[in-house]
Amino acid sequence: MKSLQDALYNWLTIKIVCDARPDDSAAKETLDLFDDMLISQHHVSNIEVTTDDVMYYVSYQQNGENKKTRYPRELIEIMLNQINQEPEKYENYPIED
Repeated sequence: MKSLQDALYNWLTIKIVCDARPDDSAAKETLDLFDDMLISQHHVSNIEVTTDDVMYYVSYQQNGENKKTRYPRELIEIMLNQINQEPEKYENYPIED
């Protein structure tokens, strides 16, 4: 993913799912993928997320420089809302050893 903005958006979207569904192994694997992408491709560290009624705010460091971005809650929570509305379509399958 070439765009940092897209990578952060996807990371935050799946992080919200992971936080709400801590036993969801697919969500965790996807979050790990985006974590790695942010670190290795975009040199991002120290990510912090805050929220209010309207937005998610993401603070992070990139190459030692402090940066911030924000995303509307309705866009970030769309995946979680879809999962909650149709949970039968998003069954969690345990990782096989």
